[in-house]
Amino acid sequence: MQNAAPDLGRRAAEANAKFLVALAVIVFLVAGTLAYWQGWLFIINFAAWSAGSSVYFYYRDPALLEKRMRAGPAAETEPVQKRIQLFTSVVMVALIVVSALDYRFGWSTVPVWAIILGNLLISAGFLFIVFVLRENTFASATIQVSEDQKVISTGPYALVRHPMYAAVLPLASGIPLALSSLWGLIIVPLIFIGLILRLLDEEGHLRRNLPGYEDYCRKVSYRLFPGLW
Repeated sequence: MQNAAPDLGRRAAEANAKFLVALAVIVFLVAGTLAYWQGWLFIINFAAWSAGSSVYFYYRDPALLEKRMRAGPAAETEPVQKRIQLFTSVVMVALIVVSALDYRFGWSTVPVWAIILGNLLISAGFLFIVFVLRENTFASATIQVSEDQKVISTGPYALVRHPMYAAVLPLASGIPLALSSLWGLIIVPLIFIGLILRLLDEEGHLRRNLPGYEDYCRKVSYRLFPGLW
């Protein structure tokens, strides 16, 4: 275990708790009821992965956990990334709000197997993100290049240049299904657009500031999907 800041565990726990409380408030307030087992299952699933991954990296790579805690539009230093992150944050909230409204007003009917599938997609997304972070200790939540940073070209990075963004897609797609909504799926393409805008801008930053990244891009030609793009 690397040396962790004495209060890192407390700060990580507080950040997780605040996020999950806010998530639960949005889900149940918009749904208009606490008798929403799909919402409870979603929150429990999300909480388990969020807290579990924080605990894992607290012991395995506390420096990475510290970097991952500095996230969101306010944490970005580049104006373009601030706008992209704000767009993505608004869209993520909209994804949950539309899905909960769908449940509240019964706009669509989702079978139990699809709700379970949604939770499995969320789990798969989280699991792949953990796998990516294990491989890349430099994976900050903001666009930056640290002094000692090097190009990572092993593991999932040998297949695509942005494997973490690829992992967000099943996770985001699973949220509406987990919340018993089909209408929420119409928001998912907007998340995809936000990811594309972010990774394209990030690539430009890395090409300019990270030695060896240009060569890596020539060796690994696909950004998100092997064989496609």
